[in-house]
Amino acid sequence: MHGSTGGTDRPAQTESADPSPTALAQAQAQSPSSGGAGEAIVKEEGAQLDFSKDMSYGDYLHLDQVLSAQHPLSPDHNEMLFIVQHQTSELWMKLMLHELHGAVAQVAADQLPEAFKMLARVSRIMEQLVHAWDVLATMTPPEYSAIRPYLSNSSGFQSAQYRQIEFMLGNKNAAMLKPHAHRPALLAAVQAAYEAPSLYDEVLRLMQRRGIEVPPSHRERDWTQPYVANDGVTAAWLQVYRDPKAHWDLYQMGEELVDLEDAFRLWRFRHVTTVERVIGFKRGTGGTGGVSYLRKMLDVVLFPELWALRTEL
Repeated sequence: MHGSTGGTDRPAQTESADPSPTALAQAQAQSPSSGGAGEAIVKEEGAQLDFSKDMSYGDYLHLDQVLSAQHPLSPDHNEMLFIVQHQTSELWMKLMLHELHGAVAQVAADQLPEAFKMLARVSRIMEQLVHAWDVLATMTPPEYSAIRPYLSNSSGFQSAQYRQIEFMLGNKNAAMLKPHAHRPALLAAVQAAYEAPSLYDEVLRLMQRRGIEVPPSHRERDWTQPYVANDGVTAAWLQVYRDPKAHWDLYQMGEELVDLEDAFRLWRFRHVTTVERVIGFKRGTGGTGGVSYLRKMLDVVLFPELWALRTEL
């Protein structure tokens, strides 16, 4: 039985001698929270931190060029946000184009597992771009008004990469070539996307190869024309969706495309709401109607039969 004082039991305590200096140093070195171990690691690894002879992180990523590419023209503090927002969006779009080109090539070659991976990545990139609007939305109308005079006619409407993405997803419009006519190299890239089969065009040709009848009008056509929904294509997709096990790859492809368009719709919606929040209904710097133009884009459907069939199932 433990002894008690004042009727309250207390655990027995044992006496121990003060730790020796050597034991204390060892304990500190072993303790994750102590500075001893950390300092030892830094000292040991520090000898490996001389990158004067080898390629460094900054060298590999060309960070000197990337981080020196921001050149505000106005004296306003908030212009840096505007520049970085659009530069990072262009970097994500560069990756999107890389993945879309790869996906189209894999679909044309009947290599669907690889295409699924690439399309899933494109959808996740779109999610990144959707959330990027949350950052730009912190810019208030007076803050944007302070930098707007310095933008001249520059506008995201002139983004050659974005236009290639639109064309690769099937939203073809010859008028959208004109903003790039003054840059031959850019025009060539946009024109190539304009004249090539879209991702959806290649998927429909894949369905025909897999034994799902697709109308000839949608297997071989003028690829520069906007895609027009077709009842025969809806019937083809219904055949896939009514028997997913028999057409699993095509069924998965349909859902990958729906994921992609779902993310793209969210991006467009966040775009128009952010623009309205920041500039209201003023005309865009590139000469478009601004919010009125962007709202029209909300009605564009990239893969119409994949949405229509849901009513039929």
